[in-house]
Amino acid sequence: MSHPVDIHVGRRLKQARTLRRQSQTDVARELKLSFQQIQKYEIGSNRIAASRLHELARILEVTPGYFFEGLDDDTPETKNDPALDIVNAIGSIKDDNVRARILTFIEDVSGVTVARRG
Repeated sequence: MSHPVDIHVGRRLKQARTLRRQSQTDVARELKLSFQQIQKYEIGSNRIAASRLHELARILEVTPGYFFEGLDDDTPETKNDPALDIVNAIGSIKDDNVRARILTFIEDVSGVTVARRG
């Protein structure tokens, strides 16, 4: 059984990766790991060592503390965060052009620019 902290950190990893439009393979390649290992991190079945967490923070351009933000607030209500649902939905769109158009629309209506890599 996965520890709740490992599950929370994994969710935050997936959120940061998806927001930056990186695949599990992209992140795995930078860490010289398999994408399956990133999957295991994201679902919390494998713990992330502090040194690896530091590297992930660098790759995803977040602070190491980012992965623990909201940890004390991880109640059933915050587990069903609509913003995370949107991030996951956008991240699952395979067509790069469609995904880019949706992100541009969100930027236009929100006034917030999404960080883009690559």
